[in-house]
Amino acid sequence: MASGSGEDSEKSVEIGSDTKPSKLGGVGSRSAGGEYFRADTLDFSKWDLHMGQSSTSSAVVKPDPTPRAPMQEWEIDLSKLDMKHVLAHGTYGTVYRGVYAGQEVAVKVLDWGEDGQATAAETTALRTSFEQEVAVWQKLDHPNVTKFIGASMGTSDLKIPPDSASGGRGNGAHPARACCVVVEYVPGGTLKKFLIRKYRSKLPIKDVIQISLDLARGLSYLHSKAIVHRDVKSENMLLETNKTLKIADFGVARVEAQNPQDMTGETGTLGYMAPEVLEGKPYNRKCDVYSFGVCLWEIYCCDMPFADCSFAEISHAVVHKNLRPEVPKCCPHSVANIMKRCWDPNPDKRPEMEEVVKLLEAVDTSKGGGMIAPDQFQGCLCFFRPRGP
Repeated sequence: MASGSGEDSEKSVEIGSDTKPSKLGGVGSRSAGGEYFRADTLDFSKWDLHMGQSSTSSAVVKPDPTPRAPMQEWEIDLSKLDMKHVLAHGTYGTVYRGVYAGQEVAVKVLDWGEDGQATAAETTALRTSFEQEVAVWQKLDHPNVTKFIGASMGTSDLKIPPDSASGGRGNGAHPARACCVVVEYVPGGTLKKFLIRKYRSKLPIKDVIQISLDLARGLSYLHSKAIVHRDVKSENMLLETNKTLKIADFGVARVEAQNPQDMTGETGTLGYMAPEVLEGKPYNRKCDVYSFGVCLWEIYCCDMPFADCSFAEISHAVVHKNLRPEVPKCCPHSVANIMKRCWDPNPDKRPEMEEVVKLLEAVDTSKGGGMIAPDQFQGCLCFFRPRGP
């Protein structure tokens, strides 16, 4: 074993010092070249400079080989989501009732993109497009628009309730990497079901205007954000227990294109679809205005538009025969005028939703009135006549 005496001691150096090497007595540590030095004489700050590293870098933390991408601001924490049971089945997915972070929510699990009908490229495009638009939805804040809480894009961690709890659409019924959208839960149900219950008694004019105003204000807000709903109908509107209406189901909604040529295709529901949409022509937010006109008729009459017509009849007659729902003679002129302006065949002649709001606010409801129930013979009997093209 080497010692600190003899010839080796002549080669000892003080690292980081400009002085000449000095002889050191006692025991030190051996360097790679066989030199000895005393630990209590080392200047570690200079040593670090010589070695090209900081004195705090001695402990190296290895990075996670598979770091998780940071969560988007709209992305939900699935560990906080508890899905209960099915509320409804729709064209684009199944809606469940659940709880997210202590709040009652509705969870829509989307079926598109992995149904065997779409190509891999189409699936990717659908997911990419929806993810981009989710960033817009989460910024919406209006009392007549269902509050968007968050979404999860393509996860295998979504815990779908078993068949017994979900009405036959349990685990395995959805894609392995399902997408889901979480929104506030609105307890009053859909506007359509509410109107069906009111078919015999009808609604007082005050309620007609209030519900219609809620819908008009919500659509006006969406349009101000350059969002076109594209499927405005009573089934996609929800009611609070106090009858406040909230627009829901943004499954086919999209940000309005700057070029109308970029927005084409038959998107929506027959009976509510504007002529330009039915024909596959370019369209813009005015397609929502047309649909609103049909909804206003529906709210006033508590009836379904074109109840006696087939899909083929509706499509052809709306486009080529200017078919529209029949306005009852007992309908106030101010309300009938709004309906007719909204469903004008020329989109450019339809009012903006902002104007529709003002027109509805100007309707006088102080004297009461409204649609007369069909069993009250002194009232309007126009619904007893055959309808259709």
